[in-house]
Amino acid sequence: MSAWIEHAVWWQIFPLGFVGAEPEARRETAVTHRLTHLQAWLDYAAELGVSGIALGPIFAASTHGYDTTDPFRIDPRLGDEADFDALIEAARSRHLRILLDGVFHHVGRAHPAFREVLDRGPQAERAHWFRLSWPRGTAPGTEPDYACFEGHRQLVTLNHDEPEVADHVAAIMNHWLARGADGWRLDAAYAVPRRFWAGVLPRVRAAHPDAYIVGEVIHGDYAGFVQDTGLDAVTQYELWKAIWSALNDRNLFELAHALERHNGYLDSFVPLTFVGNHDVTRIASRLGDERHLPHALAILFACGGTPSIYAGDEQAFRGVKEERVGGDDAIRPAFPPSPAGLAPYGWLIYRLHQTLIALRRRHPWLHRARARKVHLTNEQLVLTMNEGTRRLLLALNLADGPATLPAPDARHVEAGDGDLVSPGGRAGQVSLPPHGWAILSA
Repeated sequence: MSAWIEHAVWWQIFPLGFVGAEPEARRETAVTHRLTHLQAWLDYAAELGVSGIALGPIFAASTHGYDTTDPFRIDPRLGDEADFDALIEAARSRHLRILLDGVFHHVGRAHPAFREVLDRGPQAERAHWFRLSWPRGTAPGTEPDYACFEGHRQLVTLNHDEPEVADHVAAIMNHWLARGADGWRLDAAYAVPRRFWAGVLPRVRAAHPDAYIVGEVIHGDYAGFVQDTGLDAVTQYELWKAIWSALNDRNLFELAHALERHNGYLDSFVPLTFVGNHDVTRIASRLGDERHLPHALAILFACGGTPSIYAGDEQAFRGVKEERVGGDDAIRPAFPPSPAGLAPYGWLIYRLHQTLIALRRRHPWLHRARARKVHLTNEQLVLTMNEGTRRLLLALNLADGPATLPAPDARHVEAGDGDLVSPGGRAGQVSLPPHGWAILSA
């Protein structure tokens, strides 16, 4: 893993929604230079304290970006290659890195290789790129049955056993890394055979050894997936679920259990951690008690991992994901032309993000910190975050009344609303108000 990722905090953007692009691309869509909209937000991101922008899909596609039609071309609804180059240059000038979203499990039905299949039948030159089943007596123009992504017929699964598909994916990844990107998020990585990644990624790393490559994995054997594929990391959905669920149920035993598992992952890799992304209900809407939003953020930034913030969460945006066509729209809204257009009531949470990211900057060793339990009840939790001899404490109170909790060797409060009692000693304690929290140096 590249050394720079130890200091990384991502701000994730879903570009097509962010810039207000039309939901469907027309066959002859004129180029609209909307990537400049993102540039207007780079200072905002830098002032937030993040070190990189994690972009959702930006390549030519038919609708939401995950039905790619040309992975070597910027989606004309966003702009062109010159706009991409300008975005890279603008990010670099602010010391921000760029992570791209790679859709390599499937392509859209309008992808030229699949269009050839529909037009020419089994004789299509790239028919072997897909998993197809042809009816008897097939003639050109006959549509085959084909593997697709989780039942979505618009998303045609690639044949990952074909060397040409591996060549194609490696070429895409290397092309955009050479153009200035710093890494890739691999969409639906869990649905691709591990051996495919194990064959492709060494070819990418040979040309770009500093690239950061993280796979979308929802559940299962995270550590085994990383080991078998050669990825740097996977998405930590287990911890995401435990954070909001434990806070909602006032059951911090669930969080403590998830953090024990998280410690085990840190023995072999550093997960990508988050409390929100483009596929889930926003954290401000997910939590039943808005007073616990700071607790969720304190957990995210105090725990080991590479933190990622979904654009808008730092302003406490709300939005509920629904399982229907268009059900992602509420969590992928258009942003105003500049931060000046934001509503005034979100800036308090923005400043809290700044505080917690600054804490992360002061203690970069938190990237690999393990959480150790000091005190645990349903509504109170004290953890030490340890890496070698370095240590911080995280104290949470979800109760309706104040709580005084053990804080051994704590010296002062770095963030939050606690008061230290007898600082510096083994008998040290922290006093928290109702629904309070604190991060303390030790």
